[in-house]
Amino acid sequence: METKNIGLRGIEVADTRISNIDGEKGRLIYRGFDILDLTKNSTFEETAYLLLYDSLPTKQELDEFNGKLIDARYIPKQMQKNMGNWRKDADPMDMLQAFVSALAGYYDEEFSNKDASYEKAINLIAKVPTIVASWHRIRNGLEPMDPDSSLSHAANFLYMMFGERPDPEVEKIFDTCLILHADHTFNASTFTARQVASTRAHMYSASSAAIGALSGELHGGANTEVMKMLLEIGELDKVEGWIKEKMNAGERIMGMGHAVYKTYDPRAQVLKELSRKLAEKTKEPWYDITEKVETTTISEMKSQKDKDIYPNVDLYSASLYYMLKIPMDLNTPIFAISRVVGWAAHIIEEKFAEAAPKPALYRPKATYVGKYCGPEGCEYQTLDLRK
Repeated sequence: METKNIGLRGIEVADTRISNIDGEKGRLIYRGFDILDLTKNSTFEETAYLLLYDSLPTKQELDEFNGKLIDARYIPKQMQKNMGNWRKDADPMDMLQAFVSALAGYYDEEFSNKDASYEKAINLIAKVPTIVASWHRIRNGLEPMDPDSSLSHAANFLYMMFGERPDPEVEKIFDTCLILHADHTFNASTFTARQVASTRAHMYSASSAAIGALSGELHGGANTEVMKMLLEIGELDKVEGWIKEKMNAGERIMGMGHAVYKTYDPRAQVLKELSRKLAEKTKEPWYDITEKVETTTISEMKSQKDKDIYPNVDLYSASLYYMLKIPMDLNTPIFAISRVVGWAAHIIEEKFAEAAPKPALYRPKATYVGKYCGPEGCEYQTLDLRK
């Protein structure tokens, strides 16, 4: 029997105003704005406002939005106390999913209307970084840091992680990373969020489900695998031999190739430059090794299969986060710190779309390929007759 469309690849399931990918031209658009323009000119807070409200904010709107985000950064002390009861080697994504879901129990407020959903979105965007940073410190035997209201979203997270304010260049690099990861149309986690939201589940429940989808190694964990690859290679002069050996064995090179982009992933363009700048600052070798992985893989793919291949978002984000001293198992939670903005925007769109037709409960059809014992089905036998 012919296999059906695996993974809904290429199947259009809903309309969206939030983002769009042009895979042929290598463009990513947030609400009509090119991602490259946003990374050059905007902050993460401005981008978050854009994704939620469908327009760039005025100064007054941005000030009010920032104020709400800052006010919502704190998480309940009881939640941090509960984190102390977890195994210190627990997966950070399991922790994040659990405590995002738990927020619904701490904030017993209205969930059903659109205005309330925006408030929930702001609460999530503000609190997810605090949850991640708190867990990082608690599992290392350190006291959690209170948020600093004088710092930006990006700088405050790094402050809560490491206990000191980042310098402006590092702050800008991390802020740009957050912009780049904020949304990417109907990827696996965003589709999961929309599917759960289509049942009219609330913001925390849908976002928790999205975190579960992001935790899978085929979605959120790819840049961690890239960094493991770079560490295994270790030295610049070992790259070429390592890549050739892996490709000759038919193995995939992590961070190379994308299901949608047929040219250079625009996010990878920006991250490559950020990684180069940070390597100059830290004097670490990871940018040079990563660039050699890119050029060698491109060359080998052309030589072996006469095909083009390009880096994806994970290739340079791996070395970037590593040089920022972020533990590798926090790469995916940091992805969530950014992507929660996109999830929230999609959840609101899914539940409160004003355009017709109104979104409906997702209920795809499957093709049954199980056994048939006959036209009337299988004959049931009681337990004593089965052999």
